[in-house]
Amino acid sequence: MGYVAVKGGTQAIEESIKRLKYERLKKGVVLDCHSIEGGLRCLIDQVMSESSLYNETLAALAIKQAEGSPEEAVFLLRAYRSTLPRRHYSRTVESEDMLVERRISASFKDIPGGQILGAATDYTHRLIDFNLNEETDQEAIHWVREYSLESGVEYDKTDLAKLPKVLDYLREEGLIQPCKNDDSEPDDVTKESLQFPTSRSERLQILTRGQTGAVTSLGYVALRSYGALHPTVGELRIGNLPLYVDNPFNELSEGEDAYYIGEIKVTEVESLFPEDVQKLTGQKELEFSLGYGICYGQNESKAIAISILDRCLETDNPEHSILNEEFILLHIDSVESTGFISHLKLPHYVTFQSKLDSVRKSKKGKEGLTDENH
Repeated sequence: MGYVAVKGGTQAIEESIKRLKYERLKKGVVLDCHSIEGGLRCLIDQVMSESSLYNETLAALAIKQAEGSPEEAVFLLRAYRSTLPRRHYSRTVESEDMLVERRISASFKDIPGGQILGAATDYTHRLIDFNLNEETDQEAIHWVREYSLESGVEYDKTDLAKLPKVLDYLREEGLIQPCKNDDSEPDDVTKESLQFPTSRSERLQILTRGQTGAVTSLGYVALRSYGALHPTVGELRIGNLPLYVDNPFNELSEGEDAYYIGEIKVTEVESLFPEDVQKLTGQKELEFSLGYGICYGQNESKAIAISILDRCLETDNPEHSILNEEFILLHIDSVESTGFISHLKLPHYVTFQSKLDSVRKSKKGKEGLTDENH
């Protein structure tokens, strides 16, 4: 079976690219990247998380080029990320050092430092605000100025840095098993191919890079059907984490010899899972196990879902697909899944013609047998 010749391929592709640009510009409006960065905060956070690249300006540019498609924007940022040199590694980040913007617990009404509702759509009416059609830049600047003056007085009353972790108090009571420190160097899924079984560092990396919709959907599956896990959010916190790198001019730098290079906003979730634990006495006791989730920006549903899947993948004997690391980790990546689905649009002339010939021969063979029977 030979290849089917297609003439004019290069010219057709060039015209297709021109048409793509036409579709982006045909209404005579050019989106400003600064406006995207300022007005599409949640989309920016989602794209940065799935790209493993924390840069709001680049994320805005990718979103503009992709005309708002998260999958295409992530593809663009991942490709750009692969060209960047890796000059430094930051010091280990402790989430206790977070400057908190939002901090809630579904497990306790009163927590040390208090519940901080922050910015969330959880408390809105979910009604379309048609007044946004008339919103102007001047009105926005005025409102922000007034709000900043008002909120500055409130925030002065609370120290939002280094707030205690809610679950530390359960650990002190012995209701949660203490976590052992693992100071081994984490695996890097962006540098080494994934091998099964995976380490927890690999699983958490893939989950935080995972497509937001896929991770959330699989977390939902774990909640309502296979495995039937039902956690309680011990603590959800959103805020900025400071980053430091060791002094590049001193390879043996320790202690305070480090440079502050900036901060990143993250969403962190610790979920509690009640489970029966078999004791040496043969009796079962109810204890809490922990699921952990973290991702760039403010993406609460994804972080909660990560904590659920983290707990699922800690299971030694998976009874369901939702507990199987290969099933989960190989199917949640945005670039992998979108690329594999999209490749079906590419030419498959040879393989399809081969199958078509087989179907024709099979059909002729059946018709011949029918004629002989007659």
